[in-house]
Amino acid sequence: MEKTVKVRADLEFLDRNWDGQGLSALGRLLNIRLVEAGDGTVTFEGIPSRAFYNPQQVVHGGYAATLIDSAMGAAVQSKLGHGVSYGTIELKVNYVRNLTEETGRVTCTAKVVHHGRRLSTAEAKVVDGRGKLIAHGSGTFMVYDR
Repeated sequence: MEKTVKVRADLEFLDRNWDGQGLSALGRLLNIRLVEAGDGTVTFEGIPSRAFYNPQQVVHGGYAATLIDSAMGAAVQSKLGHGVSYGTIELKVNYVRNLTEETGRVTCTAKVVHHGRRLSTAEAKVVDGRGKLIAHGSGTFMVYDR
């Protein structure tokens, strides 16, 4: 995949964790990568394959859930200072249509809805190359080291 990351200097840690040499092991495994990051927003993309099919011969719902959780978490992380960590405490995913290998590249855009001292909330959506909605979700994140 061609790298198109556009990050501000204080968001470079997201780039290091999700792209290039420091690429997340989960990102490599699921073919997911960060393509853009801003203040409280991120865009990830993924390319689903048959390796992620469930017995119904479609991509397992966990693929979209992982995209959504990862993108929302990165959006929250973009609001935090260096050395401040977070964790997902609640995740809600709505599946709108099946995801298959034939779907091709999908994009997940996430944004922080609320950023507080101890809790943040975010929402995200996954769309295919034609902009058709695949899944959308929301989550709550605990901020740990403040």
